[in-house]
Amino acid sequence: MSTPQERDAMTEGERAAFDAAALKKEAEEQAALPYKWKQTLVDVSIAIKIPKGTRSRDLTVEIKKKSLKAGLKGQTPVIEGTLLKEIKVDESTWTLDDGELNIHLEKYKGTEWWKCVIEGHPEIDTSKITPENSKLSDLDGETRGMVEKMMFDQRQKAAGKPTSDDLKKAEALEKFKKMHPEMDFSQAKMG
Repeated sequence: MSTPQERDAMTEGERAAFDAAALKKEAEEQAALPYKWKQTLVDVSIAIKIPKGTRSRDLTVEIKKKSLKAGLKGQTPVIEGTLLKEIKVDESTWTLDDGELNIHLEKYKGTEWWKCVIEGHPEIDTSKITPENSKLSDLDGETRGMVEKMMFDQRQKAAGKPTSDDLKKAEALEKFKKMHPEMDFSQAKMG
């Protein structure tokens, strides 16, 4: 991978060729894994092909806070190792569909993209991830509040109006002025 400075020095054509080659290499590495995986900000889904007719008792699946092991009993695990990040064990599950073991891992911190599932496995470039559209109603209360505040501030800035933080500062200054009418605030600056 090139440094940001080397990338900035490239022509547009060189950059496009470099990105295409990096994307091709990444796709080949991911295709070579014995499992397929995808993610959202809050979870990771892993799919492992297994022989049709396999039953749950024929599998070994161990989901721990920082590790994962899965495969057929008595054989080398298909996936085993230290997870890139911690997960919520109680909210992580696995299911068996005809010919496929599906593992759902709930991220401990649902605010970041993983570059791989297992440490040491081929990585993806998380800066190229395009998140799917989601609705505000899909978010938990704290995250939703934060996103709504960011959206409000973005609209205010675009319209040349004060952000929510600017409005809070102005409100605090006004309260302080009322509490201290003896003071001169004519030279007061917000910032």
